[in-house]
Amino acid sequence: MMPNLIDRIGDWNPQLLRELKGRLKFFNVAIAVATSLLLQLVVFLYQLREFPGDEYSLTGEYCNLRQVYEPQQNQAFRESDQSRITNLNDFLSNNFCPQNQIDWQLWWRDHWEYIFLSMSVIFIFTLLVAGTYLLINDLSKEETRGTLNFIRLSPQSETSILTGKLLGVPSLIYLIVLVAIPLHLWAGHSAKIASSYIFSYYAILATSCIFFYNAALLFGLVSRWFSSFQPWLGSGAVLLFLFTTMVLASSYSNTLNNPTAWFRLFSPWDTTNYLFPNLFHLSKASPLGNLEFFYLPLGKNIVSVLGFHLLNLGLCSYGILQALKRCFRNPQASIINKKQSYLLVAFCQLMMWGFARWVEQVGENYILLALYSLVLMLSLIAVLSPHRQDIQDWARYRHQGVSRHKSVWQDLIWAEKSPALVAIAINLTIATIPWLVWISFTSVVDANDGQNDIYKLKVLLAIALSISLIMIYATIAQLILLLKTPKRSFWAIGTISAVTFLPPMILGILGVSSSKYPSVWLFSTFPWAGIEYSGVTTIFMSLLAELSVLALLNFQLTRQVRLAGESATKALLAGR
Repeated sequence: MMPNLIDRIGDWNPQLLRELKGRLKFFNVAIAVATSLLLQLVVFLYQLREFPGDEYSLTGEYCNLRQVYEPQQNQAFRESDQSRITNLNDFLSNNFCPQNQIDWQLWWRDHWEYIFLSMSVIFIFTLLVAGTYLLINDLSKEETRGTLNFIRLSPQSETSILTGKLLGVPSLIYLIVLVAIPLHLWAGHSAKIASSYIFSYYAILATSCIFFYNAALLFGLVSRWFSSFQPWLGSGAVLLFLFTTMVLASSYSNTLNNPTAWFRLFSPWDTTNYLFPNLFHLSKASPLGNLEFFYLPLGKNIVSVLGFHLLNLGLCSYGILQALKRCFRNPQASIINKKQSYLLVAFCQLMMWGFARWVEQVGENYILLALYSLVLMLSLIAVLSPHRQDIQDWARYRHQGVSRHKSVWQDLIWAEKSPALVAIAINLTIATIPWLVWISFTSVVDANDGQNDIYKLKVLLAIALSISLIMIYATIAQLILLLKTPKRSFWAIGTISAVTFLPPMILGILGVSSSKYPSVWLFSTFPWAGIEYSGVTTIFMSLLAELSVLALLNFQLTRQVRLAGESATKALLAGR
């Protein structure tokens, strides 16, 4: 039977069979099973530390006599009767709850619940952190040994190979968890937790694994320069993210109706806390109960909460899988193409703005939203900007009249090897649409002149300033990538980082206040700081200055691309 099963696995997914054969050795399996059993024993015995013994307090949680003595104790404290307090304390310290007055049924229910919740937390950390480490480490080893190129050349599809990695590499981690599932189910059943909630938790756990494991594979493919440090960096980032979101989910003062709520939904803690309210021993309900998405009350129903969480992780996992397919066969390819970048920006804006209360919170969090958009656009500049050889190839084909698209504008919008300026502009337009909608439907009065229309005009000009500044950064990056110098990517990243972060840092160190010198801040990465204290004319003149710089840079870029195409064509003709 076992050989037949192995043959079936090999027929279905040869990569999975390869991974399982390398890992499911007798010694490894024995260690994994023993580790799981030992962990279950430790959790079970640890919860027994509070077993009600012969000296269990009369005011203990599970003593039936508690309702007799606790009111007396509270009354004595309220009346500040010291003699009565002393007598009660002496009595309670010398007398203990009889065994027949202990509510054993309640104690065992809580005991099983503690075991269930403890194992639920252990499952999350074990699967996500350890699984991420193993996947990145496996890719790093394959790259070092040179076997990853052989896998790329195999006739298997990318989906088959990546599925084999996802299922096979963390197989021992899966085994540890699977051996513990019976006790987990028994503990949940004994704690009277609904089976639907338990299996909902398993669905969350499985979807989280798919998302984090896909992200781990993508990180392993695009960060080869980290070498042996890759797995520690990737799993450390996951551990930090899980720990941070767990602290947020377990805090008393937290809400999910703000622009940063989307990032918390990548973590399983909030949804798990919604399913099992005693997970963090909070006295108040889970913040997911008040969750709204574009004012739709998702938190009112467990089905909508669970469905939205799984849909979010599923869509993001699918997007990462598309990037994985691109990078797996061709390590030199960009993570996403231009068309995918438009969908990515639209999806990110939809999710970020969907959780914000537009009237109350966007005005308060505009800096956060603007910073998020800035980081997203800078990332797209790094991903979409082609290098010198790609632009030469594109320019040569355009120069020879050989191209998929008849119009150069179609090439600039869709072609991967064309300069990324038009694509960045389209992405900026997509990111600007929510701001325009918010400005149209929001009434905000300027603190200086009290005129709402003037304030809206200033905000629009500030958005235009931000767009022109990012386009300047994109043009500078593309010009640097056209140079013949080695390590062009390093110089591009360093230059853009310097012009992005150094000016506001220098202004802050020098004490240049945005209220006293708003014009200076209008030319920085964060022109929003000087908008409130600047006049419309000043902002408009700053915008004209930036547009002039952008025009000059694009003129130079157009000239460089044309020269690159002509030189590439001449070199090709000379070679013939």
